[in-house]
Amino acid sequence: MAAYINAFFEERVQQLFDLADVAHRIFSSAGLEYGIVGGVAVYLYVAEREPDAGRLTRDVDVAIRRADLGRIVKAAAKFGFEHRHVAGVDMLARAGQPSARRAIHLCPEGIEPGTFREIRGLRLIPLADLVRMNLTSFRLKDQTHLKDMDEAGLITAEIEAHLPPALTQRRAEVRAHA
Repeated sequence: MAAYINAFFEERVQQLFDLADVAHRIFSSAGLEYGIVGGVAVYLYVAEREPDAGRLTRDVDVAIRRADLGRIVKAAAKFGFEHRHVAGVDMLARAGQPSARRAIHLCPEGIEPGTFREIRGLRLIPLADLVRMNLTSFRLKDQTHLKDMDEAGLITAEIEAHLPPALTQRRAEVRAHA
């Protein structure tokens, strides 16, 4: 039986993981705590449980400590990335490339050392924190992330038990529209 490969998709996945790997090397080289959040984290958690269910994203979102921004910018320069602040978002983009779509977006979330999960060599924030972040932001893409995590059976009763009432209500809204 012939195997068909979507070369465009495979190339995009590889580009995304290459960018995530650069993010890892930037933060590791500077000895800084970080955790991947957003679409890449959702993709990895979901794909671990349901390999064919992950959705692709364009960028890599990284939770950082705001106080580390100067050190991050300095470390990123060694890897050919420059700091940009666009529309209220700090990001690291490849020098000379105008698009912020394929950048490392910095999210000053306040991370706790040692609480990470590693999948495919990348440091992710804990699943419960990722669920909470998506329920807090609650944009359409966050709701899609929540739906994907729920369909993969990742949002457990234990995670739900620790949600405040406002987020529990949002969780119910997502389930009602699934």
